[in-house]
Amino acid sequence: MKLKTLTLGLAAAGLTLSSVAQAATVEYWTMQTQSDRLQTIEVMADVFEALNPGIEVKVVAVDENDMPKQIAAAAASNTLPDLIEVGSNLSLAFAEQGITDADAATAVVNNLGKDRIYKGALKMVEDPEQNKFVAVPYSGWVQGIWYRADWFKEAGLEPPTTWESIEKAAKYFNKPEQNQYGILIGTKADSYAEQVYTQFALSNDAGQFDKEGNLVFNSAKQKEALDFYKQLSEYTPPGPQTWRARDYYLQGKLAMFFYSTYIMDDLALAEAAASSLGTSNFADLKGATFDPELAKNTRLATTVTHSSPSTFGTLTGFSIMKNDNKEDLEATKAFVEYMNEKDQVVAYSHMAPGGHLPMLRDIAETDEFLNDPKGIFNRYGKESIKEIIAGFDNIKDFSIVDGKAFPKSGEIFSKQIIPRMIYSAVIEDQDTQKSLDWAEKEMQQIITK
Repeated sequence: MKLKTLTLGLAAAGLTLSSVAQAATVEYWTMQTQSDRLQTIEVMADVFEALNPGIEVKVVAVDENDMPKQIAAAAASNTLPDLIEVGSNLSLAFAEQGITDADAATAVVNNLGKDRIYKGALKMVEDPEQNKFVAVPYSGWVQGIWYRADWFKEAGLEPPTTWESIEKAAKYFNKPEQNQYGILIGTKADSYAEQVYTQFALSNDAGQFDKEGNLVFNSAKQKEALDFYKQLSEYTPPGPQTWRARDYYLQGKLAMFFYSTYIMDDLALAEAAASSLGTSNFADLKGATFDPELAKNTRLATTVTHSSPSTFGTLTGFSIMKNDNKEDLEATKAFVEYMNEKDQVVAYSHMAPGGHLPMLRDIAETDEFLNDPKGIFNRYGKESIKEIIAGFDNIKDFSIVDGKAFPKSGEIFSKQIIPRMIYSAVIEDQDTQKSLDWAEKEMQQIITK
């Protein structure tokens, strides 16, 4: 590669690899296909090459949706890459196929320091039976309840972190006669509703599968979660609602709403907020000017707790593929460690502030990380950002139980069974047990195929 220019703090990035012979190659597949992001990654690879003569890094962009198919083809032809950047579900699935090197990933995790990595993120890529990690956690986003901290303080209410405190605040702030609502949850049959519901269900230890792979969705705990979700919907703007109703929040007409950390720029920057400040999306919203204090007055409760703490989100990590070439393997491990140095982590995170949050907690608290090019993080403040990223300590997913991935969960997701269940219970006002019975039957049909 031709060396490009990017400020990455090369002094910190310098490393020598006495154990790596000349002419080692690291073929790295990344899901970052946008040209600007890909260019940033290529520059990081160029710097690594410059610091480690004899090692070549080949960066290959692969669309996230194409990754399973491309990996299957590469495995069949014995042309697997050395390193892939994928979500935790795929990391576990590939590990079960026997094509990843858990020993190498575990060695990198140990070299980085397990205590530096958010514990929930590690659990997402852990093989507890082998006491190994199938991937090295790198970045991700979390979902939670964004709320008006200034309103809560004035009302003397606790942050919305438990079922009880969430419902209390939703009821308190719900004033439909003033076109103000307590909370936004998904009530339309779409993926947003499933993401929100999943966090509540897992906070009540209500899963889809047990660790043996048995379907356990239709349970008393699941009914309790759906009953509570239905209750909360009374404090949500009317009609089937999805993420678009964030407009109510940006126009000062909503106390709480569920969203991922991708919303951070919309709350902080006038140009990003513009699409939510008009009158075209909702007839009952009259439009509003941008509130420059909104980010400062907003906090995110990443974790919802009832029976246990639960955060919903996605985790992306580095899976090291099996390779008989020891020189390539050692170079790959060194490259992953290099990518986890502060300058590289910060550069990667700044490609999508809020969407690529770092998994190394000490880096997430540095001034360099907080100083993103658009000044988004600084508008929230260090303590708020620290609270947001700490949600990775409790991140959970329906598809992973005790370190085992259940791909059928992905098929269930694709059929929108849970969103349709929510719609029937909330919008069509069907008995929650009947909605659960229907969902269980639909899931069973997928599993027995």
